[in-house]
Amino acid sequence: MEKLSQEKIKEHLTKHLKDWSFENNSIKRELKFKTFVDAFSFMTAIALQAEKMDHHPDWTNVYNTVSIVLNTHSAGGVTQNDLDLAEIIDKAYKRSQSI
Repeated sequence: MEKLSQEKIKEHLTKHLKDWSFENNSIKRELKFKTFVDAFSFMTAIALQAEKMDHHPDWTNVYNTVSIVLNTHSAGGVTQNDLDLAEIIDKAYKRSQSI
């Protein structure tokens, strides 16, 4: 998978992933949940999707907060896989907040 240009990444974030930021050759987002169980359940659901894609996030969970960093290590930056996974994450987060 080919590394995307900064311009293409920023354009995609502006249009489709407004809550993500671009820093240090990665895209990042922090998500808040009501409880630790909600946050951990969300991570479990995303882990299953990431495994299907064979594309795994760098992330941390502290109580009700999940911090996510996406990049493709083998490409040395952000690829389409990262943008696709970010969109999956956003859709799942939106669904989790409407419950």
